[in-house]
Amino acid sequence: MNIPEYESYHEKKKHFDAAFPYNTYLCSIPLDFMQVPLHWHNEAEFIYVKKGHGIISVDFIPYEVSAPDIALILPGQLHEISSSNGSPMEYENIIFHPRLLEGTGTDESFHRFLQPLFSMQLACPTIFRPQNAAVPCLPGDIKNGSLHTAVRACLDENDQICMTFPPGYPLAIKGNLFSLFFAVYAAGGGKMRPASPGKNMEKLKSVVKYVEINYAAPTSIDQMADLAGFSKSHFMKYFKQAMGVPFTAYLNSYRLTMAARLLLQSDDTVLLIASKVGFDNLSYFNRAFKKQFGMTPSAYRGQR
Repeated sequence: MNIPEYESYHEKKKHFDAAFPYNTYLCSIPLDFMQVPLHWHNEAEFIYVKKGHGIISVDFIPYEVSAPDIALILPGQLHEISSSNGSPMEYENIIFHPRLLEGTGTDESFHRFLQPLFSMQLACPTIFRPQNAAVPCLPGDIKNGSLHTAVRACLDENDQICMTFPPGYPLAIKGNLFSLFFAVYAAGGGKMRPASPGKNMEKLKSVVKYVEINYAAPTSIDQMADLAGFSKSHFMKYFKQAMGVPFTAYLNSYRLTMAARLLLQSDDTVLLIASKVGFDNLSYFNRAFKKQFGMTPSAYRGQR
């Protein structure tokens, strides 16, 4: 089970039309899982902090966040979520595909304003905070409010719509998203963002995506070097420089994080869970798990 599959499984609201790519669900760190490891996807995502505080890292930049901060993750951005000094954080994930806002044929508004934003050509905040400065020309009742106020109001309104799913609810959800991105665009003034990440970031993303999907399978450094188009020695140096840890340590940490989730969400034996996430030696799995989480797998499961 990869990151999107797991997150979609966890408290996903079931009432959305499969043809309408907008989903929202609640998560809690550390009650549901200790962290969301580094990953990326082609959807846009809002992470709306409801209680507590934690850390959201986007393209390797860590942001300390607390309620009611909101993070915007653009398609393709590498991101992870973790606790701050063990403190709990409850947050809502709102995930949607950019095509939700694209019309048919030549949609000038989408291609002029939204596509450049989603492809990171336009300047756009990553974190929206209550102390954001006032922005003129915002929509509706939030006119001349802060950008955070505008973004929060649109997301809160969509949450209210999703409580009852009234007839035609997709129209209202899309309307609020258009209002939200109008506020973002107006606040940024359409300023161009610096050049997009270089090829090395794309190579790293291919490795991260491979681990996300295939973490349970036997994986060698030679395989990953080939995937990235590097020699083995260059890949090892490149990966550690970019990620801060050797590839094998990153892979094992990812596997252990997924094991922690399974311990809380399933009744499988510890032996079976170890096997499911790619460990073929139970003793080694137990030692590695205790080193990473400070307790044995059985003790960790006892918290649920």
